[in-house]
Amino acid sequence: MKHLAAYLLLGLAGNSSPSAKDVTAVLDSVGIEADEDRLAKLLEELDGKDINELIAEGSSKLASVPSGGGGGAAAAGGAPAAAGGAEAAKEEAPKEEEKEESDDDMGFGLFD
Repeated sequence: MKHLAAYLLLGLAGNSSPSAKDVTAVLDSVGIEADEDRLAKLLEELDGKDINELIAEGSSKLASVPSGGGGGAAAAGGAPAAAGGAEAAKEEAPKEEEKEESDDDMGFGLFD
C-alpha cells in the first residue's frame, strides 16, 4: 500500500511513469524502507497502464459490491413503537454494565 501511495503521489506531481528509484526516493524521504520485491511487482502490474483509467475502472467495480449498510435502518424503524419498548431497553442496560465489570476482573487495567 505504501508503494502505491508513493506511486500515486508521484503521478499527482506530474511524473506519469514513476520508476522504482522514484518511488524509493519518496519513501526514503519520510523514513520508510521500500520492499524491492513488492515494488517491482507493483511496477510490473502498472507498466503501460494509465493510473486514472485503473482508478475509474476499480471505482465502477466497487459500486456494484454490497456494502452492508442496510442493517441500521431496521433498528431505527422500531422507535415509534409502544412505551413498553423503552422499559425493555432499561432492563438491558444493566446487563451491558455487568459485561464491562467482568473485564475489570482480569487483574490488570489499561494504564497499570
